[in-house]
Amino acid sequence: MKHIIPFIILLLLASSCKSKKSYSSKKKQTHTVKVNTTAKPSKMAESVVNFAQTFDGTRYKYGGTTKKGMDCSGLIYTSFKKHNVTLPRTTSGLQGTGDWVDLKSVNVGDLVFFATNKNSRKVNHVGIVTNVRTGNVEFIHASSSRGVMTSSIAEKYWYFAFVQARRVL
Repeated sequence: MKHIIPFIILLLLASSCKSKKSYSSKKKQTHTVKVNTTAKPSKMAESVVNFAQTFDGTRYKYGGTTKKGMDCSGLIYTSFKKHNVTLPRTTSGLQGTGDWVDLKSVNVGDLVFFATNKNSRKVNHVGIVTNVRTGNVEFIHASSSRGVMTSSIAEKYWYFAFVQARRVL
């Protein structure tokens, strides 16, 4: 009996100690994005993307349009304005600008729109396509948690949040 009581106490302690978070060693689930990679981007589109990439690492600031802080539509507005292309300042204004493009036909410089709010398909986020290759479309955007960064539509989060792409150039 003396040996059973410590064993039961040890068993209870071991079973009640759980980590609050579970961690997985699995990689992010990715999806293949079917794209046509034969079209060459225009010089203007490449220039807009190159300018947008100078903001990489800039912190997020709602309504921001400078290196001190920037939001997603501010990145688009500022990058195109530098090249004398006037666009609406807000994501909702941008989503009606330019021509709709099928994701299979996107090219560097196109805008990609996302609905990131749970249970909603209302567009609230935008980015600029930076790279198109077989199975993947990369875009630069201003994330509210990480600032200006490049992501991939093949990532599970962005794949399911994607709504539309538009060409303004």
